[in-house]
Amino acid sequence: MICDSNLSHCAMSRINISSFCSLYDQYFEPVCQFLEYYTRDVAAIEDVVQDVFVSLWENKDYLEIQYVKTYLFNAARNRILNYLRNNKNREALLSDWIKKKEMEESSTDCYDIEEFSTLLNKAIDLLPDRCREIFILSKIEKLTYQQIAEYLLISPKTVEIHMSNALKRIRESISSYYLEV
Repeated sequence: MICDSNLSHCAMSRINISSFCSLYDQYFEPVCQFLEYYTRDVAAIEDVVQDVFVSLWENKDYLEIQYVKTYLFNAARNRILNYLRNNKNREALLSDWIKKKEMEESSTDCYDIEEFSTLLNKAIDLLPDRCREIFILSKIEKLTYQQIAEYLLISPKTVEIHMSNALKRIRESISSYYLEV
């Protein structure tokens, strides 16, 4: 036999299916009971223990395990702690997402997109000629500042200043409308 009489010390690379089954039968329940100290979720416990045994079988040719019992209990403990941490993070993220969605849906800051579009177009029309031209080339024509500068024969810094000015004026125009309403 590959393992010693109580299956506590194995040369994993030479383990056969029969000795692995014996190992599984001997330790599955005790490891599950051990994990009940961490959670009462029986399905999670069984999944984790099953994963430990699958990993043990799949990696048997590479593992050098001196004490199989110690390995199984430690591996199972580490996996259940990882599972619980990931589950807690997932629940926290989901809870945050739900709160955010609820706030968005109940928010009084919802805008009519058509109204907003009209306001935006009016704000763009109120821009000085050069500023409006640069804004349209950047945001509608999707040109880079460098491309705009070359097209208009001005410096990229001048384009940047005009864009900054345009965005500031548009923001002020739109926010002043909504502050009045």
